[in-house]
Amino acid sequence: MVWAAVATALVVMILLIIFILQNQDYVQVRYFGLEGAVPLGIALFIAAVGGGVLVAVAGAARIIQLRAAAHRRRVLAQRVR
Repeated sequence: MVWAAVATALVVMILLIIFILQNQDYVQVRYFGLEGAVPLGIALFIAAVGGGVLVAVAGAARIIQLRAAAHRRRVLAQRVR
């Protein structure tokens, strides 16, 4: 199972490298007053990683919220006994 995951990750990485190499045209990027030119493939990669980070932060916050609620329920259940 681990080897399948590693092989899949390697294929995805190879496809990502090919995508970045094929999209080397420079594009203008503006972000909160900052401005610059970067290759299109890199700009899209950075945007995807940023989106992934936002999803991970939201997921971690929800997990923490659910664990806190479960802990409160356990504490209340022990007090009732």
